[in-house]
Amino acid sequence: MKKSIYAFLTIGALTFTGCTLPKMIKLAKEQKLEANPNPLEVHKDTVVFAVSANLPVKMLKKGTAYTLNTFYKYNQSEIALAPIVLKASDYPNAATEQPKISKTFTFPYKDELKTGTVEIQGVAAKGTKSKSTERLPIATGIITTSRLVQKPMFAAFAEHGYNNQEEIIPVVIPDFYFEKGKSELRKSELKSDKATQLDAFIAAKNITRTVTITGTHSPEGLERINSKLSEERAAVIEKYYRAQMKKYDYQGQADEIKFILKPIVDSWSEFKTALSSYSGISAEEKTVFLDIVNSPNKFEDQENQLKKLKGYSKVLKDIYPSLRAAKTEILTIKKKKTDSEISVLAKQITKGEAQLDALSFEELMYAGFLTPSLEEKAAIYEAATKKGTNWNAHNNLGATYISLAIENPAKASEYAGKAASQIELASKIKETPEVLANLTSITLWKGNPYKTIAVAKKALIGANSDVTRGVNGVKASAEITTANYDAAVRSASASVETDVNLFNKGLAQILVKDFANASTSFADATKKNPNYALAYYGAAIAAAKAGQGDNVVSAISKAVKIDPSLKDKALTDLEFSKFATTDAFRNALK
Repeated sequence: MKKSIYAFLTIGALTFTGCTLPKMIKLAKEQKLEANPNPLEVHKDTVVFAVSANLPVKMLKKGTAYTLNTFYKYNQSEIALAPIVLKASDYPNAATEQPKISKTFTFPYKDELKTGTVEIQGVAAKGTKSKSTERLPIATGIITTSRLVQKPMFAAFAEHGYNNQEEIIPVVIPDFYFEKGKSELRKSELKSDKATQLDAFIAAKNITRTVTITGTHSPEGLERINSKLSEERAAVIEKYYRAQMKKYDYQGQADEIKFILKPIVDSWSEFKTALSSYSGISAEEKTVFLDIVNSPNKFEDQENQLKKLKGYSKVLKDIYPSLRAAKTEILTIKKKKTDSEISVLAKQITKGEAQLDALSFEELMYAGFLTPSLEEKAAIYEAATKKGTNWNAHNNLGATYISLAIENPAKASEYAGKAASQIELASKIKETPEVLANLTSITLWKGNPYKTIAVAKKALIGANSDVTRGVNGVKASAEITTANYDAAVRSASASVETDVNLFNKGLAQILVKDFANASTSFADATKKNPNYALAYYGAAIAAAKAGQGDNVVSAISKAVKIDPSLKDKALTDLEFSKFATTDAFRNALK
């Protein structure tokens, strides 16, 4: 930063009348100057501190002013801050009361400012004459604990949309119809399209669980005599089905198929269904029919009553034949590729050894889910992006790049850049919680914590528990960066318990002065990752804040043993100023 100082008139160049200014300078030795906090602290990339001044009684004489010029001096440079001016005219009781003032200062933080001193020089003035005190140091250095925040990344994968479980598919064969009072299959039925359809199904040897055959009868008197007619009609279809299986050499497969025969006797349900769509009689006539079949009378009595109704002959001709049937419903298993087949085809597609249409979009997305290799996932999801405009393909490709960035810190920038491109494409297609979750990681990586928080809030709306916990970890990091420490504690507490999230939780707890819980969080982080040097370093800070010297030494010893580069940091870290001169602390850093 450009060196900046205030120019002051030298004392030797002034001619004074009386001894007012020398007396003020002499009394200035009794002034009380304080900086708060001391040492200074950085939050949100900004150093904010207050300077308070209490002047001695009778120091401010009539017509005088006393200016406090504040500087932050570092290395061979300094930052000149706004002066604090105390005018005698503003303190009419200065002869009996201490003049007091407090002013807040801010300046942007840079790493070279970490080691420095807040200095104040007083200037007594009357008219054009002035006299200065020596510079007094009132605070030393800047605590940078808030800048230890880590930037976690979270990869949110969208569902592949493929059902890899066994799927039962119902296949309904059109009804076979029988003559009145009979259960033999007519030749016309055996040559019909329904018979051809059933025959083709059986010939295909579909994996079949059950064949349910429902036999029905019409309610007219002559047919009612044969109480077994419905069962016989169902049985004849079963016999035909079994004969066809034998024809197509099912062998042991036939034993795995369960036949369920459901004869319906003395039931008006099928009749009422047919009547509802029948247009051969009027609505009023239908109502009379329904009143009879819904009555509590015996089935045969109801049928006898129907015979007497107007329109019965039409119903007998048009509806009753459709009730002399056998209905066949087959539960079969949907044919699917095995996981192994899907994986092999996916690899062939990515290598150009198979056409893209060898797998459906859902199958290709499922293949990405199946492989543990991030490189293979990336290749598969890239292929999936070529199967039309699908947000989830771009999202999962972006999520894979985020995962690669997490696993390969040396290439994090490269992978994060690729992730950003894919996630931005996905967000243009559809803003889902998964897409927004990944966008949260991207914005944090790009160094925009405020946007990170805004996107995270949108991502949490409707997100599942896994996405919610992942997003909260990223959000907590952004909240620490923006000095919203209470919110950061809440977010980190609701995040997935990774070593980094636990570290950020402990850091946020330090910054809200909850040192006991901070120690617990750092301990949890080192349980997740015993080689997490920075977590031990954080534990040392928490112990220092709590005044626990032994714990400071124990934690800092572990930190520097894992990461020797932390030795120099610890030696200049003002968090340890109370312990830095002790033999135990110095020995821990050897």
